[in-house]
Amino acid sequence: MRNKARQLIIILFLPMWLCLASLGQIACAGRLDPELQGMMDAISPDDEISVIVKFTNDLSSRLEQFSGLPASRLIQALQNRARFSEQEVKAFLEGLGIKKVTTLWIINSLSLTVSASLIPIIASFQKVEEVRLDGVIQLPETTTTPAGAVEWNIDLTGAPELWDRGYRGQGVVVAAMDTGADLQHPDLTDRWRGGANSWLDPNGEHPDLPYDADGHGTQVMGLLVGGDAGGSSIGMAPDAKWIAVKIFNDARTADYSVIHEGFQWLLDPDGDPLTDDAPHLINNSWGLDRDDKFVNKCVTEFEADIQVLKTAGIGVVFAAGNFGDLGASTSVSPANYPDSLAVGSISESLGIAPSSSRGPSACNGAIFPQLVAPGVSVRTADLTAGGVIPDSYVGASGTSFAAPHVTGAMALLMSAFPDAGLAELEEALIKSARDLGPSGPDNDYGYGLVDADNAYLRLQGDRGLTAALFLLLLSD
Repeated sequence: MRNKARQLIIILFLPMWLCLASLGQIACAGRLDPELQGMMDAISPDDEISVIVKFTNDLSSRLEQFSGLPASRLIQALQNRARFSEQEVKAFLEGLGIKKVTTLWIINSLSLTVSASLIPIIASFQKVEEVRLDGVIQLPETTTTPAGAVEWNIDLTGAPELWDRGYRGQGVVVAAMDTGADLQHPDLTDRWRGGANSWLDPNGEHPDLPYDADGHGTQVMGLLVGGDAGGSSIGMAPDAKWIAVKIFNDARTADYSVIHEGFQWLLDPDGDPLTDDAPHLINNSWGLDRDDKFVNKCVTEFEADIQVLKTAGIGVVFAAGNFGDLGASTSVSPANYPDSLAVGSISESLGIAPSSSRGPSACNGAIFPQLVAPGVSVRTADLTAGGVIPDSYVGASGTSFAAPHVTGAMALLMSAFPDAGLAELEEALIKSARDLGPSGPDNDYGYGLVDADNAYLRLQGDRGLTAALFLLLLSD
């Protein structure tokens, strides 16, 4: 018994002793986030706290070297980095019998729940950069009304013109990080890609098949890929396939660690880096909560995830947020990151929705949002309660429902130009947008209303010019 007690003492304090024996505790210990420290000061040492442990040796400064390479190279590098970084901390935790630890290799971190007394010890390991609180976000507040005018929102985006050209999203996989999706809805059921690599519920409430207890995710998905089962077309890319991560639990909250886990899964849904089953696009109709510490702030919690996904060639679209009633400078993260494509909301009369968040971006001072799309009483799918209900449609309002119009427009362009790069597609959408409000880009409407057909014509023209120049050079 005495030997076991001695071993436990060594396990608990060896990392700290090593730290003090080298360059001093401050020089080599991980930093405790001030918010976490404040919570620890207010509770008992035996109380448990959910935390995220971030390790050093970040790849963010070296992501460019993976650009254009197979995503498997990036995934394997991230996983190898995580194994190297976390091994000592994981061995320490396993020695204490703490087994519920999740590796977030996409951001070189661990998430776990431990007693407050253990957190300074974990922070003392040399490879730990920071220990921070695992935060929680609430589902965005949106409003719904009975389904109103049909298709006006789809018409405004130029999607039907691309359908007429034969581009309806075929060959493209779109993903949503949301409340899930109602697999029984007739506009969604046949468009689910299917299989274990097409659905994730990190909260473990509905692990087997897509499910939505709230309706928000179903409404978003309807605008992304919905068909015309209800008598009119409701989705931007009706021939695309969808997959989903249910980041929000049935109580309408999402832990930061669960969101990280969702982004990580989308980078490699089947757990085999050598198979290409990641989505082409990810729609995010959520953001940090309505709070003074979040509105008009740059909170970088998810910036590394998005940088990794963009490096892998996956498009990431965010709802701009619904805080415009507070005035200008109401951008929120992650929509205001430089690598996010943020979408504001307009009405059928082309006016900016009063609730749509305004710029500039709190992260880099850039125009925010970049684009706007219909987001006031737009007709979309709603919950079927497990069966086919004739009126399972609703009019939904909020930037949550503007964002999938842009994600869907990108899916149409990917169908038309499958070899186009992600940056090329984003640039085409921004530069071809229909200018609204004051002339030129502004911090209400961004660069304007998304116009999928305009973007198609621009890409076609650019490529035709490139081909003509190439032939001219050959003739010389």
